[in-house]
Amino acid sequence: MVDQLNEVNSRSENLTLKNIEKIKELFPEILTEKKIDFDKLRLILGDEIDDSPEKYSFTWNGKKKAMQLAQQPTTATLKPNKEKSKNWDETQNIYIEGDNLEVLKLLQKSYADKVKMIYIDPPYNTGKDFVYKDNFKDSVENYLEQTGQVDSDGNRLAVNSETNGRYHTDWLNMMYPRLKLAKNLMTKDGMIFISIDDSEQANLKKVCDEIFGEINFIGSFIVNSTPNARDYGHIGKMHEFVLFYSKDINFTKTKMLPDNEKVFSYEDSRGKYNIHPLYNSNEAFDKRNRPNLYYPFYLNPRSRNKDGFYDISLEKDENFTIEIYPPLSQKNKVQFVWRWGKEKSLKNLNNEIIGYSTKNEYRIVQKMRHSEKLIRSIISGKEFTSRRGTAETEELMQGKLFSFPKPIKLIQNFIEIATESDSVILDFFSGSGTTAEAVMKQNSSDKGNRKYIMVQLPEKLDKETEAYKDSFRTIPDIAEKRIDRAGDDIRIPNQDLDIGFKVFELDKSNIKKWNSDSVKLNENLALQLNNIKSDSGDFDLVYEIMLKQGLDLSLPVEKLGVEGTSIFKIAFGSLFIVLGQDIRSSDVNIITGMIERECLEDVVIVLQDTGIKNDSEKLNIIEDLNAHGVQYDNILSI
Repeated sequence: MVDQLNEVNSRSENLTLKNIEKIKELFPEILTEKKIDFDKLRLILGDEIDDSPEKYSFTWNGKKKAMQLAQQPTTATLKPNKEKSKNWDETQNIYIEGDNLEVLKLLQKSYADKVKMIYIDPPYNTGKDFVYKDNFKDSVENYLEQTGQVDSDGNRLAVNSETNGRYHTDWLNMMYPRLKLAKNLMTKDGMIFISIDDSEQANLKKVCDEIFGEINFIGSFIVNSTPNARDYGHIGKMHEFVLFYSKDINFTKTKMLPDNEKVFSYEDSRGKYNIHPLYNSNEAFDKRNRPNLYYPFYLNPRSRNKDGFYDISLEKDENFTIEIYPPLSQKNKVQFVWRWGKEKSLKNLNNEIIGYSTKNEYRIVQKMRHSEKLIRSIISGKEFTSRRGTAETEELMQGKLFSFPKPIKLIQNFIEIATESDSVILDFFSGSGTTAEAVMKQNSSDKGNRKYIMVQLPEKLDKETEAYKDSFRTIPDIAEKRIDRAGDDIRIPNQDLDIGFKVFELDKSNIKKWNSDSVKLNENLALQLNNIKSDSGDFDLVYEIMLKQGLDLSLPVEKLGVEGTSIFKIAFGSLFIVLGQDIRSSDVNIITGMIERECLEDVVIVLQDTGIKNDSEKLNIIEDLNAHGVQYDNILSI
């Protein structure tokens, strides 16, 4: 029997404790009296520890604090704003207004290992960019100050000037914790693309090498963003970079892009094709280490057809008389091997592999039918220019409301090569919302159901801008309108395409006692009577509890009708939340009835503790829920 309830955890994921648990799981022997014995850990790791006084490292003033900042939990929340949203009840897309550092912390429980692709276009630190100046003590208060772009003394926080003595340091301190947190959200086969220019490209590469690992650096793209060049200084600049990393290269798989310019030379009953030698031209593979791939084919020299191809066999007889092995490499005379084993070759004889003759020899070739190509490291074309990005936004918004938005095709190509049809895509420097539009366009193109999460600081717009004069007040105001219009433009009649989005706004917790680490003694009695902020509605509480319990913000929320009490069924009954000021045991009958009818298991119940009439009523509720299969540890309070 239990008469006291455990509280819902008020904080976001504690990453320090999570990492400690991972270490304990790998090396249980290092645990001594519930603490990690680092001397034992050093002994286990042996020679892999570098304790030399001089070693290669990348550091800057504030790096230690930036690392700690990524580990610090937050008590903040995300408040739903249905008025700003579109198709709230149907959509699975998320748009969040808030400081991305706090938001990334809040997403750790709900979206860890779930994001397949991240694209970000962070401030380039050109001396004209707004750079987040994180407060290491209270990030939420810091965010609320920065929303207005003034500090506590009223000083404007608009740009990171090149004359600032911490010019690169401030930028690095901004990027490091955000990338660290972002990595946790990526699936094991996830990928991240980061746009940047010369100002911080070298520093960003070093930071990413440290966070993601040098082995997971796939490559960098050079984007011909300004074909006509920006002619100032000593070089007419025409390009920007995009750095491309995986979370774990061992699981990374990318897709190919359509090659609309490809020309085929041959055609058979199955379609058009080109030919490619069947041997593997990599000298690392030879008949010594791949003996199963070294065997002969036999060619019938009298079977040549109109295209110059011959029938082949794996058996020699009176017709198939010419023996063909893989050739030697030209450079080092290494014996190549085939790309296919015997079994696969047998299945495809004279269909997908055939004989072919050059001037000097016979060869085995494969019919290559795909009209696709690997994404190229140099990305050029009108559809990838900054001018195209600007034109796309101006046309949609009927005015120049946003400076230098990325072109849609650039991000859509990344989505096409890096995601599956149901992947989650995250952009936590989302600006004008180009990534959201690119996701919708790709879904429309291949009938996918990808979901996006956009995060953007609600920077206030300058009163002199065209956007401000057009009634927009913040960057999210522009982005939300753009995404709304883009969805309507993209969707074709009768197409099942998610063009909606749920808007959430970063704010302090709805639970008063969660907003500070310690509550003054004279406030305790008031909190026992009502610990909910006066401006917090039921749905504000519901989504905060979902976040703190680690549930996706896109999961269905159903309000059940009970007079005087609000009961919410979340995620088809995996969580129930009971709110109100006069909660009785009879109100909970609707939950126990559902548990029986729908055979629900592992149900979690969250009760507003201050709203339960008395201790006797609380005890009845707890025991009734437990009698219907709800474990005591799964009955929580706020």
